[in-house]
Amino acid sequence: MTANLPIVTGIGSVSPYGSLAGLIPPSLLEPSLEPSSTPWATRGTRRAFLVDPFRPASMVTGLKTRRLDRLSAWALVAASLAIQDAGIDLATVDRYRVAVIFATGFGCVELTESFYRSAAENGWSGTDPITFPETLTNAPAAHVALLHGLRGPNITVAGKSFAGESAMIQAASLIRHGQAELAIVLAGDTLTKPVYEWYEAANLLSPSCYNSDLLANATGFVRFVPSEGVAALVLEPAGSREAQSYAHLRSGRWAAGGQPAESIRQMLGGAVLNLIVCAGNGAPCAASPLASLARRIAGPDAAIVPPQAVAAGLADTGALLHLILALSGRPRSGQALLLATSGETGFAAIHLELP
Repeated sequence: MTANLPIVTGIGSVSPYGSLAGLIPPSLLEPSLEPSSTPWATRGTRRAFLVDPFRPASMVTGLKTRRLDRLSAWALVAASLAIQDAGIDLATVDRYRVAVIFATGFGCVELTESFYRSAAENGWSGTDPITFPETLTNAPAAHVALLHGLRGPNITVAGKSFAGESAMIQAASLIRHGQAELAIVLAGDTLTKPVYEWYEAANLLSPSCYNSDLLANATGFVRFVPSEGVAALVLEPAGSREAQSYAHLRSGRWAAGGQPAESIRQMLGGAVLNLIVCAGNGAPCAASPLASLARRIAGPDAAIVPPQAVAAGLADTGALLHLILALSGRPRSGQALLLATSGETGFAAIHLELP
């Protein structure tokens, strides 16, 4: 392994699989009906991959989340679990050298909706000023830093198609250039009734959302079953201490246009891929341009891991969960590529070395 390569030493997640430190045990997950705790007055059956309600304080001692959006609360839990999994004692770390990079597609939509509904009903002067700061997209990253006393770079990536991959690339860049000695990378979103209705109006939902008989074929549809959750990774330079390694990040690249296959081959530098993890950003790998791109890059021999339905439903921020699930269910040794596309020419690719 090359010295100073960023490595993934810790994993934490809050997802439909539960709140977990480390890899997620492989298991079949069924989407659920909208829960009784979520007042979605929809027409007939509506299904999604949802996080079961839980008390964040039961996972992180002393955590207070009463005024927080669920996204911020989940980010706090996922980050704490990832730090725990990495075996890091923050009391021994220079916290000015710890970065937090958070990726999201929609941000804190629950409290944003609540704030604007309050403004519509009561006027701007009647809104709750305490709620407003919690509507900001960078609130989850700020809460993670505040909880753990982290004073390094604090960055939020909010964008279409590969926000999660962009956050990983940004974190790796900070470590490689000596701007941070440790990085906590998070990505995720919550699912609310308005977001679900938007997916529905845009005709993006799989038939499995309405008919359980079609669930077995969910990954065969270009459309998807919505999901929610937050995943977190701890990145640090290789060789900085004795630590477990889930993956080494050798290089990463993203572009909004151009020739993806040529650019990615150049990035790989002749490496022979054993595994391609397709972060399809909403479209199952087998039914998207991602599969043909993967074959053009790696040839017929590399194993291609399509997104599990629960991860495909995190349309813009599922990369971290895709990676965790792929590492949970596949042999880990060899060269791997985390791959996402947007349209015809946009792409994000991260070259990984798996121990």
